[in-house]
Amino acid sequence: MQDHFSPTTIRQPAFTLEAVTKALTRAGVLDPGQAAEVLRSGRKKETALKRQLRIRESDQPYVSPIEIIAAFGFPSRNPRRKTLDEDEICELLAAKTRIPFTRIDPLKLDARSVCTIVSKPFARKNLFAPIKLDGDVLTVAMVNPFEKTTIQELEDVTGFRVRPVLAVRTEILKTINEIFAFEHSLIKAEKLKNDIPDLGNLEQLIDLAGGREIEASNQHVVNAVDLLFQYAYDQRASDIHIEPKRTYAEVRLRIDGRLHTTHSIPKPVYPSITSRVKILARMDIAEKRKPQDGRIKTKFKDTEIELRISSVPMAFGEKLVIRIFDPNLLMQDLSGLGIFPEQLTVLERIIKQPHGIILVTGPTGSGKTTTLYSALRFLSNPEVNITTIEDPIEMVYEPFNQIAVQSTVGLTFATALRNVLRQDPDIIMVGEIRDTETAEYAIQAALTGHLVLSTLHTNTAASAITRLRDLGIEPFLLASTLIGVIAQRLLRKVCTACDVPATVSPESRRLIGVDGPDIDLSGLRKGEGCQACRRTGYSGRSAIMEILEVTETIRGMIRDGEDDKYIEAAARRAGAEPLMASAARKLLCGQTTTDEIFRVVPLTGVSRDESKTGAPPQPR
Repeated sequence: MQDHFSPTTIRQPAFTLEAVTKALTRAGVLDPGQAAEVLRSGRKKETALKRQLRIRESDQPYVSPIEIIAAFGFPSRNPRRKTLDEDEICELLAAKTRIPFTRIDPLKLDARSVCTIVSKPFARKNLFAPIKLDGDVLTVAMVNPFEKTTIQELEDVTGFRVRPVLAVRTEILKTINEIFAFEHSLIKAEKLKNDIPDLGNLEQLIDLAGGREIEASNQHVVNAVDLLFQYAYDQRASDIHIEPKRTYAEVRLRIDGRLHTTHSIPKPVYPSITSRVKILARMDIAEKRKPQDGRIKTKFKDTEIELRISSVPMAFGEKLVIRIFDPNLLMQDLSGLGIFPEQLTVLERIIKQPHGIILVTGPTGSGKTTTLYSALRFLSNPEVNITTIEDPIEMVYEPFNQIAVQSTVGLTFATALRNVLRQDPDIIMVGEIRDTETAEYAIQAALTGHLVLSTLHTNTAASAITRLRDLGIEPFLLASTLIGVIAQRLLRKVCTACDVPATVSPESRRLIGVDGPDIDLSGLRKGEGCQACRRTGYSGRSAIMEILEVTETIRGMIRDGEDDKYIEAAARRAGAEPLMASAARKLLCGQTTTDEIFRVVPLTGVSRDESKTGAPPQPR
């Protein structure tokens, strides 16, 4: 018998609550009791959904049967899902029809090509979003892809052949309200300006013509900047890069440590976008030849967000980088850093010391600031005076006394630290030890009974000791003050929505140190790529750490000027876990992959002998 949802018999009336319920029951997704409840209470649920979704009479008063069934919250048969949601229902219906189900990926959307095809009110009213134009075929995401009237009207208006795909309401409205709105704002702003020479472009092909500048306060420009910030926050971006090219400006978002190209801004509009951001950040919009810094405090979804702005003149104009600081991510509980319980115990023991120096090392973007702020939050209480010296202040946090380094007026790390010692501090955080003077004052602060936290740019924990000696710190002073060094990296985590079993090549196992016969590889996972992770196979990041706690043995080795490799070996014998071993544990429990480990963790951080036997080299 032919299925009710067969592509040869599908009709608009077939996409009803009764028909969808029947199909889900046949597939074993709903049991007879659940199906009866849907048919009995479905209309009441539909009325409640209309109130919840705030559907206006001016909009199409339509609620999909998929949304109605998902609203019941029945348990899912899929172990990856708790309840039967819209995605699961859509996937089932897509398998039974020729109408595919799609998740709209904003990063892959060619918004500039499709956003001008139909008007925003028409798309919103009929709950669809054009997402791809391929020749004369327009792919349209629809809540009801069986609505022939809308499809026919679209074909008549656009002149394209419409290919409907099934999508969920929230993603369609988000695409209309944010992605298309951003492009429409750029297009409207572009119409206000004719081509004129761009003085910031050092290699511009100049077309001499009259024109007028678009004001940074123009409503279309204001809307475009606001939408860009909102979009970046929704995508969990840590940075927004706006990079001028010869004829356009490119927008790239850094998500989970990797850059993704998202938008293209017309060159005539780009200076106005730049000026708008600089105005918000209280920067000098007239100064385009020198680097500038600024900051914006704004609110997204009831969360206050810090945006740190940096502008630098490039060949084709000013490049802006906007760093997004979400306080929920920057200042976490120490347990939220993702490290193992025994490492957390050591970390808490180190930072609870009454005085001394704690260093966090690693390259830019390795999470050092998050670790420092989280440690300060752990230590913060009304009985202690915490002072930070930063360049610039990463995030303003009232319980701390925060000082911004200003080299132009002589306020450096060293001078700020020297004066902070007169401010009766208990805990001092120095953004970075860059020179001998800063290092000496940090040592002096630790010797006089203060807890000092700072960062260094070194690859391993033990090499931080060598760096400080190179800066001129006497070994006996270093031995008296250093209480711990933390080397860390951030590894992308395997997406739990699309993870599948994985294997590791023998060579990779050898390099990572998991080639022993008794090592269980059954927990290895990798992400296949899905909409939730933007087809990358990864979602979110987790820290791995190498914590070198300065024991009496290590203190003596520092005092004697031992090489860092022997100090590192002593730390291994005392139980310190190298970065590669920490990464290997994340691999074995299915949290990351070998590709990600090799991308982030230096192979020089673990010896080949240690990978094989687990025994570090012996000291002299």
